[in-house]
Amino acid sequence: MSNHKLKLFTGNANRQLGEEIAEYLGISLGQAKVKRFADGETAIEINESVRGADVFLIQPTCAPVNDNLMELLIMMDACRRASAQRITAVIPYYGYARQERKTKARDPISAKLVANLITEAGADRVIAMDLHANAIQGFFDIPVDHLPAVPMLAEYYKSMDTKDLVVVSPDVGGVVRARNMAKRLGVDLAIVDKRREEANKAEIMNVIGNIQGKRVIMVDDMIDTAGTICKGAKALKDMGATEVYACCTHPVFSPPAMERLTDSVISEVLVTNTIPIDPQRQGKCDKVKVLSVASLLGEAIVRIHEGLSVSRLFD
Repeated sequence: MSNHKLKLFTGNANRQLGEEIAEYLGISLGQAKVKRFADGETAIEINESVRGADVFLIQPTCAPVNDNLMELLIMMDACRRASAQRITAVIPYYGYARQERKTKARDPISAKLVANLITEAGADRVIAMDLHANAIQGFFDIPVDHLPAVPMLAEYYKSMDTKDLVVVSPDVGGVVRARNMAKRLGVDLAIVDKRREEANKAEIMNVIGNIQGKRVIMVDDMIDTAGTICKGAKALKDMGATEVYACCTHPVFSPPAMERLTDSVISEVLVTNTIPIDPQRQGKCDKVKVLSVASLLGEAIVRIHEGLSVSRLFD
């Protein structure tokens, strides 16, 4: 077991998740305060000693992305300058992950830039969940524990009758994730082939696999404006699917996602709480069900702190 005391802090991005993780660990959240100057600058106060401590900072870089990212960077800098023994950035949702490669001349690779910022700010290790591209792990020159949500999502669906059930990937890039889900449920896999004309807009082209007369589960890493998932669900229905469910790890839910999901043919949308959902907005769509990842992240934190293997959490 580590000889250094475990300290858990959270920024403002998802305080409820931080509190749930602290409850799982049986400890109190560290005393920290995030303030803003009149011009919008972020100011951090760490109000307890972290000298020699094993510090875990919980902060998804969800909307407002830049504010939450700066909170994380400044909190890490504060802990580093206060002589923390080790700093682990717990980033359930990694913002800028969709900008992980150059698609045309003069494009930035913002996911790598953010990785550099996190490392330079003082992180010794990162815990993340379902990165948009697995290769992002290699953008960091420090250890990254990349946790999947599929085992948790699959466990939820195991309570359903899997007869006539098919798992569908909404695009070719998500096939590995969908195949993992299908294997865990012991069902077939299908793939939606689409052409994206521009950001946040997609045109459904074809479905690879048999979904005629089947109930389908569409699985993705995130739902942003919900345009892709809703169009995909309609296409599947038009091609003979009897019922459509959708699930993802990160409920980004940029407007008008809730309205689209409400009006869609999707029966239920299963998500996790890596990103907080505004209760008022969630109340507008009774199709959304949220699973907590607090126990998964909490167990990862315990194992890292005690120097144990984290790989069993992938099973």
